[in-house]
Amino acid sequence: MIIIEKKRFINFIHTTMERLLKVTVIVFLSIGLTAIMQSCKKLTAPVVTTVSVSGITQTSATSGGNVTDDGGAEVTARGVCWGTSQNPTTGSSKTNDGTGNGSFTSSITGLTPGNEYFVRAYATNSEGTSYGGQVSFSSNPVILATLTTSVVTSLTSTSAVSGGTIISDGGAPISAKGVCWAITADPTTSDNKTEDGTGPSDFVSTITGLSVGTTYHVRAYAINSVGTAYGDDRSFTAEQLKDADGNVYTTITIGTQVWMAENLKTTKLNDGTQIPDVTDPITWTNLTTPGYGWYNNDADTYRTPYGALYNWYAVNTGKLCPTGWHVPTDNDVTILETYLGGITIAGGKLKETGTTHWLAPNTGATNETGFTALPGGTYNSQGYFDQMGQVGVWWFIQTSSPDETWWFNIWSDGTEFNMFSGGTFYLYKVIGFSVRCLKD
Repeated sequence: MIIIEKKRFINFIHTTMERLLKVTVIVFLSIGLTAIMQSCKKLTAPVVTTVSVSGITQTSATSGGNVTDDGGAEVTARGVCWGTSQNPTTGSSKTNDGTGNGSFTSSITGLTPGNEYFVRAYATNSEGTSYGGQVSFSSNPVILATLTTSVVTSLTSTSAVSGGTIISDGGAPISAKGVCWAITADPTTSDNKTEDGTGPSDFVSTITGLSVGTTYHVRAYAINSVGTAYGDDRSFTAEQLKDADGNVYTTITIGTQVWMAENLKTTKLNDGTQIPDVTDPITWTNLTTPGYGWYNNDADTYRTPYGALYNWYAVNTGKLCPTGWHVPTDNDVTILETYLGGITIAGGKLKETGTTHWLAPNTGATNETGFTALPGGTYNSQGYFDQMGQVGVWWFIQTSSPDETWWFNIWSDGTEFNMFSGGTFYLYKVIGFSVRCLKD
């Protein structure tokens, strides 16, 4: 009985060992075959797809790709390449967007506005570089700039300040900018304009040469390669030039100077101080303080258009003209005379034409300047009014010797522009002449 059981046990052991040996052989064979198959698999270039283009601007866009198969080797570079010719390669413009499998996003930059471009994703491993499908897009074109017109400030009778803010250059450099203005709506650069540089920065513009009390329209402008863009239309009215009495004056521009277009007729200094109205010749000729009067003491007849006659003391206060204006200096008068071609012809260019106010012959009068010089006469040191219609005489200040009396005059029978000095002699300080104010 014991012998039978022992045989059975020995048979069981043999059977079990045979089975284990067979399994071991099968496992080792399987592993070996797998290794052989693995060693025989061929490596390939990666597989990558191209993502459609989005976020397009004039100079940039967004694309990307997805590496779905590394081809059996590590992907060492990936991105997109682009150009203006089809099927761009990594020899064209490209991005570098990491390594490995999976999706990636690429930023395309340095584009030229309005061009068509072609894009392909790429992926590189040890076997080479492969490309995704090609997609195309066009960068946004250059357009007109976008800008706004600044609020008009610092209004005077002849000038104002505006400017502009450039919101967008439209995709091209701003080659010129400024403001333009006219008396009609929506002015253009064919009208009056300023030139305030280049580039996209904000700018400030000074508007000059305005007429008192006139309403104007102003627009900012900016020019790029596409054309001229304009900001919004703003209207404003040039302030009226008023003296301390509230008298309103027109103005004219002669060269670089802005003059009143009529003689001064205020009875007050610009600080509100009343100037004595000297109607008594004895009082006037003995006066050592500011004084004024009307020709023949007749304001109703002579106040308009000739203005008042002032003594030197009134002129020398420095407060006779409205604030921002002054009695001209010798330098101012020289600039005027030179601009008009010299003393021999300047007078004719300043005189009102015809004989409505000037006595005949009013030689050579053209008034081409708009100065409209009138023969307001004088009040002389002997105590009487003289030369109405025959001569116009205006005070000016000698810069180097402000205590001296100086004046210039224009006669009916000539075109000369004469300048004279009475020095510091008392009797020349009490005579009465007209005044024309000049903008500071």
